[in-house]
Amino acid sequence: MPSAITMTPKGLNVPDQPILPFIEGDGTGPDIWRSSVRVFDAAVEKAYGGKRKITWQEVLAGEKSFNKTGDWLPQTTLDAFKQYLVGIKGPLTTPIGGGIRSLNVALRQILDLYVCLRPVRWFTGVPSPVKKPQDVDMVIFRENTEDIYAGIEYAGGTPESQKILDFMAEHFPKEFAKIRFGSDEKCAAWQKVLEGIGSPHRDTTVEVGIGFKPVSYLGTERLVHSAIGYALKNKRKSVTLVHKGNIMKFTEGAFREWGYKVAANFYRGQTVTERETWIFGNKEANPDLSNEANAKMIEPGYEMMTPDQQRKVVAEVETALKLWPTHGDGKWKSMLLIKDTIADITLQQVLTRAKEFDVLATMNLNGDYISDALAAQVGGIGIAPGANINYITGHAIFEATHGTAPKYANKDQVNPGSVILSGEMMLRYMGWTEAADLIIKGIDGAIAAKTVTYDFHRMMDGATKLKCSEFGQAIIKHMG
Repeated sequence: MPSAITMTPKGLNVPDQPILPFIEGDGTGPDIWRSSVRVFDAAVEKAYGGKRKITWQEVLAGEKSFNKTGDWLPQTTLDAFKQYLVGIKGPLTTPIGGGIRSLNVALRQILDLYVCLRPVRWFTGVPSPVKKPQDVDMVIFRENTEDIYAGIEYAGGTPESQKILDFMAEHFPKEFAKIRFGSDEKCAAWQKVLEGIGSPHRDTTVEVGIGFKPVSYLGTERLVHSAIGYALKNKRKSVTLVHKGNIMKFTEGAFREWGYKVAANFYRGQTVTERETWIFGNKEANPDLSNEANAKMIEPGYEMMTPDQQRKVVAEVETALKLWPTHGDGKWKSMLLIKDTIADITLQQVLTRAKEFDVLATMNLNGDYISDALAAQVGGIGIAPGANINYITGHAIFEATHGTAPKYANKDQVNPGSVILSGEMMLRYMGWTEAADLIIKGIDGAIAAKTVTYDFHRMMDGATKLKCSEFGQAIIKHMG
C-alpha cells in the first residue's frame, strides 16, 4: 500500500511504495516533468523489478495553481510536503508586482530546510567554457536560513530605517560615523560639493537602506555538521569553509571559527585541519623539532608578531601535537581534511585549482555565487540539480535550479536535466541508490552518444538534436 516516508531515530524510513508530492512547474515545467517522471519510474522499475514503486501525488503552486484555485501557494501544498517529508518541484513563476510568498522561501521557513544542497559534476561530452571541466566534482552545502537571505531590510527614507539610524547615532556613534550619508550634515556637505562643480540642486535628504546579516553558532553548527557528516559517509576527501571573514569578522569570520569548532567537537577522531597537517608533517620530517620552530614554519610572519601572538601559535602547535596518538605518524593522511578559503579567492581557484575542492560549506550569499559559477563550468544551470533539506526532521524538497523559460513552453524542446538530476539526488537521499546509479548511467550514455537537446546540440560537433521527451527516452535506453 502507498504510504508516507517517516523519520525515525535511525534516519528515514522509506516504504516500498512511498507517496511523493510533486509540482510540475510553470512555463516549460510540464514538458520537463513528463520527460523526468518517465525516467524516474523506469529507473525504479529496472532497479527493483516491481518490488518498489513511487506513487506520485501532484500538488499545486505558481501559475497553474492560481489559474485553478486563485491561490499562488495553497496551504494544502505546504501540508502535503510537511506530511510526506520528501518531494520534488519544477520551476515556478513569481508574478510581477509581488504579493506572493516565494514557494522556496515559504517551504524553507515552514519546514526549516536549512541546507541548500548543490552537487556539481561534469558529464563527459557536455560543452563547457573551461579547459578541464572534468576536474569539477564538488558538493555545496549552502546555509539556507540566515545571512542576508533572512530578508531583514528597511528601505531608505522610511521611518523604520530612520529609527535604526537614530538608534545607532545615539548608542553606537563610532559605527554610525561609518555610514557615509547617514545624517543631514553629511548630505548637506555633499550638496556643497555638487554646487562647487556646477551641478544643479537636487534633494539630498537622508536615504540609507539598512540590512541585517544574522549569523548564529547554532545555524553554523547544523550546516557544517551536515556537510562533514555527508563527506564522511560518501568518502569525500575534504570540507572547505568558504567565507569573507577577513572583512566581516564577527559574521563570516565567526562562521569560519565555529565551523572548525564543530569539526573538533563532533568529529575530532575523523578529521584534521589544514594547519594541523602542516604541524604533523613538520614533526614527522624532524622528530626533534621544537614547538617554537614548528610554529615558525606554519606561520610565515611569526617573527613580526607580538610576543602574545607568538605564544598563541606555539600553543596551537602544542594542542595539535597532543593528538599524536590518534593523528601522528601519518594517520592524519587518511582523515577528512577541514580547511577554509576566502570567498573571492574561492571563485578564482575553483577555476584554476578545481581538484583541490570537494565538499564546500558556505553561508547563503557566497553559496549562491559559487553554485552558479560552478554550474557554468560544467555546462550551465540547465543541468544543475538542487535540494533544500532538513537532515534532522527528514524534510527535503528537490528542485529545478533554472527558470520557467515561458517562450519555450509546450514546445518539447528544453533540457530536462536539472529536474532529472534532482530526482537522482532524491532517490539517493531515500536510499534507493541502485535507481539513482541507473539515472547517472543513462545520462552519461545519452550525452556520450551525442544525443542531446538543443542547448547542447548547438555547441557539439556531430550531435543529434533531441526533443525534451526524446532525451528522457535516450536516458532510459542507456540505463542498459
